[in-house]
Amino acid sequence: MIDILNKHIVVAGAARSGVAVSILLKEKGAIPFLSDISEIDNSVKERLQKNNILFESGGHSSKAMEGDMLVLSPGVPSTSSIAVHYKDNGKPIYSEIEVASWFNLSPIVAVTGSNGKTTVTSWLSDVWTKAGKDYIMAGNIGTALSEQVKSTSPDSDLLLEVSSFQLDHISGFHPSISMILNITPDHLDRYNQNFQAYCESKFRITENQNENDWFIYNDDDTVVKNFAKRLLNGKNHPKMAAFSTEHEVPNGAFVRNGQLMINLDNKEESLMAIDQIALPGNHNLKNGMAMALAARASEIRNEFIRESLKSFEGVAHRLEKVRTLDGVTYYNDSKATNINAVWYALDSFNVPLTLILGGRDKGNDYNELDSQIKEKVHTIIAIGEAKEAIKKQLGSVVPHMVEAGDMKEAVKLAKKTAKRGEVVLLSPACASFDMFNNYEHRGDQFKKAVLEL
Repeated sequence: MIDILNKHIVVAGAARSGVAVSILLKEKGAIPFLSDISEIDNSVKERLQKNNILFESGGHSSKAMEGDMLVLSPGVPSTSSIAVHYKDNGKPIYSEIEVASWFNLSPIVAVTGSNGKTTVTSWLSDVWTKAGKDYIMAGNIGTALSEQVKSTSPDSDLLLEVSSFQLDHISGFHPSISMILNITPDHLDRYNQNFQAYCESKFRITENQNENDWFIYNDDDTVVKNFAKRLLNGKNHPKMAAFSTEHEVPNGAFVRNGQLMINLDNKEESLMAIDQIALPGNHNLKNGMAMALAARASEIRNEFIRESLKSFEGVAHRLEKVRTLDGVTYYNDSKATNINAVWYALDSFNVPLTLILGGRDKGNDYNELDSQIKEKVHTIIAIGEAKEAIKKQLGSVVPHMVEAGDMKEAVKLAKKTAKRGEVVLLSPACASFDMFNNYEHRGDQFKKAVLEL
């Protein structure tokens, strides 16, 4: 662990993680200084003052540039002026999740990937609950690890959803079980449009693992599969377990004759029929496989894994059924903030669709959706800053393209275009920050508008 006693540690970013890690550092004897380039909410200021933490807002002063080290909140880019300053001066930069891990006492199960992280982490919590195993859930999923780490113990597992931003500045972060669900282009605006740089960030989840640990990975994803081969050729690599819906794997999870098979340590067994899994779609079959392998690696019995696979209904804002009205079913997939997530969502349906698409564009290539749209989507309702890009790229692909000024208008337009037996799907492929506070706010506004029809 890094010596932080009486060290002047600057924390950049006053969102949830930044505030939590500042309080943690203060409790552990450091002298944190929280700096945010934007204004800080009054409720946050009161919390910082209550904990005797100095802070500033509206920019980074010279005091913020003089710390012994810098802790970056996930929302602050590595290319920000403060991060570049610390890097140029040879001073260490750490992510919030790295700092929190210095005080962790629990075995870590860490989940990353471009899509499915929240679903799989929530699914892990479901099977851990069913098995009666103690756990704490934190990370990118809702509660900062810094806020939860004081509750960790060797007798309780730590289930973490981890983003690429949190992995960018790790040093000793060490999961007992790590998994990469998939890697597709996302957040490239934070990686200078360099897909490989984004991939390398995800790969860091295994950086400190050894032969006593587990790495669970998607063998159907070429990027992830090639990384697994690279890892296998290194020294002291973790034990490897693959999952695939396309072929049998020698160690891991796969499908044979409609059965979900698990083969670990040369012990092959049929777990259950895949048509009994509650969550629909091939992507959720993969997510279920990842969950099952992590549960088995944690010595959870098959009966609890089966029960979870049969009953887990997913998470809010991820293919969430809102209501059926006049024979039309409305789904909220606001958490689909990249193209690949929308592709998976469309792949889950076999009926005609009206698709609400748009928000703050992250450099998307919407034409990657062409095949799914031509097959299933008769109307796209474009919203937000990405409207022009969507019209330009998909205008000739879809029969009907319309625009909406806000979510309420989008839902009303969708009601007019959708017929009995069809689906209206909010699956935006974009960030929400042009019109909403976050994807949850966007999804809640969609649900409100649908329920008011």
